[in-house]
Amino acid sequence: MAWLVLGLVLFLGAHSTRIFAENWRQATLARLGDKAYKGAYTLVSLVGFGLLIFGFDQVRWDSPLLWAPPVWAKHAAVVLMLLSMVLLSCAHAPRNAIKAKLRHPMVLSVKVWALAHLLANPRLADMVLFGAFLLWSVLNFRAARQRDRLAAEVSEASAEAASLVAEVSSAATWRAVGIGVVVWAILLSHGHAWLFGVSPLGM
Repeated sequence: MAWLVLGLVLFLGAHSTRIFAENWRQATLARLGDKAYKGAYTLVSLVGFGLLIFGFDQVRWDSPLLWAPPVWAKHAAVVLMLLSMVLLSCAHAPRNAIKAKLRHPMVLSVKVWALAHLLANPRLADMVLFGAFLLWSVLNFRAARQRDRLAAEVSEASAEAASLVAEVSSAATWRAVGIGVVVWAILLSHGHAWLFGVSPLGM
C-alpha cells in the first residue's frame, strides 16, 4: 500500500499546484522557465504514475473488502463511464459546445470516472486509489471555477470566452460525443478486460 500512496502523492501532488500553490507555481515558472518547469512536472508525474500502477497491482486483490456492492452499482458504474468517456473526448475535441459550456470537461471526466469505480469496487485499495482521484477532481474543479470567475472580471478574458462560444460547431460536438461513445463501447466489450484484466460486466 505504501507504493500506491507514494505514487498518488507524487502524481496528484504534481497536478495540484494550481489548487494549493498557484503563487509558488507562477514564481517557479518565472525562475526556471517554461521548459524546465514542464520537464520537472512531467518527470514527477511519470514517476508517480508508475508507482501508483505498481502499488495498486501489488495490493489490488489482497486488500480487504470493505462492503458488498449491490447489483445496481455495477450498472450505475457502466452508465457513469459512458458520461466520463464523452467528457474526456470533449476535453480534447476542438469547437465542441460541451467544452465551451463546461470549460473543464477533463476534470469532470476524472470525477465521474473515479465515482464510477468507487461504486463498483469494494476493496480498500480501490477506495484509496479512486477516492484520492475523486477528492482531487473535486478540489481541482472548484479551483478552476474560481480562476474562471476571476478571469471573467478581465475584459480580455471575457472576450476570449465569448469567442470560444461563438466558434462552437454542432457537427464538432456530435463528433466528440460519438468518439466518446465508441471508446466506451470498446472498453465495455473487451477493452477493459484486455487492459486491466477485469470485465465491467463481470463476464
